[in-house]
Amino acid sequence: MARNNDMRWFPGFSVTTLLCLFLLYAPLIIVAVYSFNDSKSITNWGGFSLRWYADVFWGVEAPRFRAAAINSFIIAISAAITSTIIATMAATAMLRAGRFRGKTFSFALINLPLMVPEIVTAVASLIFFSAIGFTTGILTILIAHIVFCIPFAYLPIAARMQGIDDLYEQAAMDLYATRLQTFRLILLPLMAPGIISGFLLAFIISLDDFIITNFVKGAGIETLPTAIFGSVKQGIKPNIMAISTLLLAVSVVFVTLSWLVGRIGQKQQQTATNGGE
Repeated sequence: MARNNDMRWFPGFSVTTLLCLFLLYAPLIIVAVYSFNDSKSITNWGGFSLRWYADVFWGVEAPRFRAAAINSFIIAISAAITSTIIATMAATAMLRAGRFRGKTFSFALINLPLMVPEIVTAVASLIFFSAIGFTTGILTILIAHIVFCIPFAYLPIAARMQGIDDLYEQAAMDLYATRLQTFRLILLPLMAPGIISGFLLAFIISLDDFIITNFVKGAGIETLPTAIFGSVKQGIKPNIMAISTLLLAVSVVFVTLSWLVGRIGQKQQQTATNGGE
């Protein structure tokens, strides 16, 4: 009976899965492979070479990509730190403050950026900044990214907090610890894997964002995704494949780290639960 209910045994499941994986990852693999192509052509293989990676760092367009990368990392780090702090406070209020009026609405508000199409968020952000007379630039990108990254940081933080029994906090307060001491010395260390995971996820979301950034960046400001898009409009060149592969590699590393930190947190939680039992 268990085998009959397993989705892997449904007719066509394997074929559908392989087709989806192919459509998702084949373009990425092709870009990564041709980034090592010695030829200037993006379709004809001319042998293995690292010339286009060297071109990214020392070529004609290198200063532009370098400045865009610096902007991207500054914005991504700042947005990730700020959104993680806000998400931590929001998760604490939602999961440790008991029942309060507007709790359901607050939860929906936190997760709204996940449900609203990104293009709508981008247009709304641009209209808002224009309406208040805010000059577009690095700061507008940062504000828009913080808002957009909050739910991505909130999800792993809230998931981690939900798995922490409040008995630890009750025991600390029974020993005359204040609420602040309980949060700082008990809850915060237990939440650390979720907080780190949320930070890493928010960082990579901000680093890779193009649509919102392109709307609110203003003239003369570039991030790595918008710089890549600007170069692609003039024609796809092998150095674009190289820089795209580097950005993909950074994304894979951070997503993997986020997953590993989450797994470590789950194992620690299971160990604590088993030890308590």
